[in-house]
Amino acid sequence: MSQEATKDATRETEGTGTQGARAAKTGPAETGAARTAEPVEARDETEAADPAEPSDPPQPSDPPESSASAPGWFGWRRRHPRTARGVTVGTTVVAGVLLLFALLVPNRLERLGPEAFFRLPAEGILLAGLLLVLPSRSRRLMAVVSGALLGLLTVLKFVDMGFYQVLARPFDLVLDWILLDDAAEFVRESFGRTGQVLAVVGVIVLVVAVLALMTLAMVRVTNLMVRHRAVAARTTLILGTAWITCMTLSIQITGVPLATKGNADLVNNRIEQVRAGLRDGRVFQKQAAVDAFAKTPPDQLLTGLRGKDVLFTFIESYGRVAIDDPAMAPQIDTVLKEGTSNLQAAGFQSRSAWLKSPVTGAGSWLAHSTFLSGLWIKNQQRYRSLTTSDRATLNSYFRKTGAWRTVGIVPGVRRAWPEGEYFALDHIYDSRHLGYHGPYFSWTPVPDQFSLEAFQRLEHGKKDREPIMAEIILASSHNPWSPIARMVDWDDLGDGSVFHRIKKEGTDPAEVWKDPERVRTEYRRAIEYSLRSLTEWVERYGTDDTVLVFLGDHQPVPTVTAGDTGKDVPVTIVARDQKVLDRIADWHWTDGLKPAENAPTWGMDRFRDRFMTAYGPRTG
Repeated sequence: MSQEATKDATRETEGTGTQGARAAKTGPAETGAARTAEPVEARDETEAADPAEPSDPPQPSDPPESSASAPGWFGWRRRHPRTARGVTVGTTVVAGVLLLFALLVPNRLERLGPEAFFRLPAEGILLAGLLLVLPSRSRRLMAVVSGALLGLLTVLKFVDMGFYQVLARPFDLVLDWILLDDAAEFVRESFGRTGQVLAVVGVIVLVVAVLALMTLAMVRVTNLMVRHRAVAARTTLILGTAWITCMTLSIQITGVPLATKGNADLVNNRIEQVRAGLRDGRVFQKQAAVDAFAKTPPDQLLTGLRGKDVLFTFIESYGRVAIDDPAMAPQIDTVLKEGTSNLQAAGFQSRSAWLKSPVTGAGSWLAHSTFLSGLWIKNQQRYRSLTTSDRATLNSYFRKTGAWRTVGIVPGVRRAWPEGEYFALDHIYDSRHLGYHGPYFSWTPVPDQFSLEAFQRLEHGKKDREPIMAEIILASSHNPWSPIARMVDWDDLGDGSVFHRIKKEGTDPAEVWKDPERVRTEYRRAIEYSLRSLTEWVERYGTDDTVLVFLGDHQPVPTVTAGDTGKDVPVTIVARDQKVLDRIADWHWTDGLKPAENAPTWGMDRFRDRFMTAYGPRTG
């Protein structure tokens, strides 16, 4: 025998002897050779899978194992097999619950009840079947990808919940990203810089956690199904058959279908939403190109209002719910009746009706631009297209005549507003230019009463001036409606310092928003304050040449509307000159500041052309 063969035989004999010695120590069920070939991960699962299997602590004669080769976390699983078994089972159960939650959780808070989670998700059953039939490498990739996608879908559902609570609609994957920045700014103005930072960090952590946990959960459950392939296959087949049966027979539990394909429907709706958004840009361009007054000579524009001060005033969140809701109607009705009576005593008459806003809950700028441009500005894409076009607005036509100075009172603006140039305002007074030295009232930088007094001081009250067309945006009734300013004597407004004491007496928004009924109460009080500010200003400073058009920009958030998805807002015209109101007699609006329930309802985009027609040259 050669020398090399002798060495090989010796090594084999030594190896066999060593293995036999270890086998004698560990028992016939676990030889040294098997333990050497078995991966650490598989060994962990085998040990954890059988709680009755005895632990195998090293004997005194065994050589010490390094922590790197010890099973589990530095040998923890080996030293505590029952606890490890419990952790393994618990982790697997949590992974399954997470996946089931992601598949069944709805995207609206009002649907988030126990019945939502007692359903059969078609997507989960199909995914389980697919994972079982794929080869090993493809299955691992599919598990990771599907887990990440399920995490993204869960995040989208959470975002939808927030959008439904504020805007009564889902998140637009194409057009709504800019609103996230606005939301962060709103949190800062309402709850301070610290609140904003905590909110942003919390959202980022939540998103990362959801994506990571869903991916890990999917991988773990997939591995479990593969280890028990026969049971998993039978279970998937039974669930698939049950889903088809429930869907065919329309079986429901407490009015909720037992079989669901909600995730597939959600994805399909979002795909169609993206397609519609892309098509909408082309549709809007065609609509914007049509303007009935584009070629009208300046001397033929708005002839019925020459010499008048025309004030277009928006009251934030002043929606139909404030007038119709039984819990708010009595107090709002009192304010409107008092306002109508006091204005009549001052020689003013008024007419009211309804406009349908393109938005609800938020998005004031979309409503303002709809009203002024005569186009339906329902999303940010249309707003951007509008403000970069040459489409004329009401402001533009007043300026085009050369008969009015156009000004903007926009206390809600606290930084650069490049779109302001588009709205054809000769001068813009934002929160920094109104002379206010009082406190913010949550989001609201300047109380309405002070904003109107500043307009009087800066523009309306000047002597020997030209007629004014003003766009005034009152912000005190902006969400979150806490704390709220209250009326003070007009002569005591000063520089606004008087409001420091009033703010201290107000409510805390963090406390108010814990109770929906308190939110509704504070909303109603905010609308009362805005209405009183405006009507008292007209009584105090209005003249024979004053023409006031005021309206709500949109309904408040669903917390206030209590599920009402309507978008109607009140609109009112006030004037002392009867000839101004005679021009709109054929509109059949309601007398007074409160529109009747059956008063005419127009789309907000129709107001511009009707207004300009009514106050243009008379024909016939």
